[in-house]
Amino acid sequence: MDLSTSYMGLRLRSPLVPSASPLSDSVDAIRELEDAGASAVVLYSLFEEQIRFEELELHHYMEYGAESFAEALSFFPQPEEFRKGPEEYLEHIRRAKEAVDIPVIASLNAARAGSWMEFAREFERAGADALELNVYFLPTDIEEPVREIEKTYTDIVREVTGSVEIPVAVKMHPFFTSIAHMAHDLERAGARGLALFNRFYQPDIDPENLEVFPNLKLSSPYESLLALRWIAILHGRVGCDLAATGGIHHGRDAIKLLMAGATVTHVCSALLKYGVGHLKRIEEEIATWLGENEYSELSRIIGVMSQKSCPDPKAFERANYIRTLQSYS
Repeated sequence: MDLSTSYMGLRLRSPLVPSASPLSDSVDAIRELEDAGASAVVLYSLFEEQIRFEELELHHYMEYGAESFAEALSFFPQPEEFRKGPEEYLEHIRRAKEAVDIPVIASLNAARAGSWMEFAREFERAGADALELNVYFLPTDIEEPVREIEKTYTDIVREVTGSVEIPVAVKMHPFFTSIAHMAHDLERAGARGLALFNRFYQPDIDPENLEVFPNLKLSSPYESLLALRWIAILHGRVGCDLAATGGIHHGRDAIKLLMAGATVTHVCSALLKYGVGHLKRIEEEIATWLGENEYSELSRIIGVMSQKSCPDPKAFERANYIRTLQSYS
């Protein structure tokens, strides 16, 4: 059974790619992912704040005693809050490339444009095969117009893609006014891949202790339906390769997203829940399903149920919304 696929020009043995998570925080862990069947790995994210912190710290010691510096460093997370700093992250890329044969995709989590974007070149020099760019910020300024917010994304992508030769994927969130238009803008800015969708983790409140605390829950297969709809709509309409992320726990979940038009499926929560060995189980389920349905190659199912190809394209739009509500009893 041929499970191979292509993502941003990278030829992969299967569509199963562990997404950015603590699962890739050591070289031994990355080897374990490869042994379990990962066709590539997205490393845990390096944050813009880490790069900026290092720059400010250097400036602090060069300008030590200058009143103008104030306490700027206190606005940034402390170093111990991060797994590794920028230099350690680059060394992690180098060691991972030496240890495994699968592509290594670096991950950069950013909020605003700035000098930190030049650091993308260092990923390439360290040996990363590709870069996943996760632009994550909450636009809370009521005076900031939507177009300016969208421009923040495209400016970052244009600057990063213009500084490297390796392909860049953008991890999108589902809250744009027009996801289709934004996907097209990101492609024009240089993105070779789009990962749908990023999950914004929501804070919770402890009412007794009057504290706001982080709240992290693993995804469920139901969450994959949002990505399924938009991957199906975008397939064949943008030139970027599409990656599905979120809610892929079993082979059937992956198959549906591939049929919608994804070329790879990012897996995380299922591996955290069931263990890295679950990756092999998902692959076996995909292969079994393909065999039972007389497909000899995975490529034959990619996009067959996209909006452009499926028998009922209106099922992805308002008509199906009305039908769904009216059919509930």
